[in-house]
Amino acid sequence: MRALLVLVALIGGTTAAAQSSIGNAENGKRLYLRDGCYQCHGYAGQGGRAGARIAAPKFNAQALIVYVRRPAGDMPAYSGKVISDQELADIYAYLKTFPTARASKEIPLLDQLRDR
Repeated sequence: MRALLVLVALIGGTTAAAQSSIGNAENGKRLYLRDGCYQCHGYAGQGGRAGARIAAPKFNAQALIVYVRRPAGDMPAYSGKVISDQELADIYAYLKTFPTARASKEIPLLDQLRDR
């Protein structure tokens, strides 16, 4: 059932937060820092040992909301009482401000290592 919810969210499920996919990135940054998202996902959403890369997400805001409400792995769940859908849409807007990760072949040092 949960996989179905995530699939629906990824292909465009609708809620008020997803429909107003233009969240407030400035508020999203404030919330990202206030709520401690950076502790696992890094200050720029780059990810690390404790959390996945979430900068420049390829998923939509609704998918973020669904995942935050019922995550897999070690991430704790955050209910609507802790963080609202609109606040998550704002965090999503903040994450969208980061550039996408470059492919390893576009980074000279990594490209050199790949050829070995």
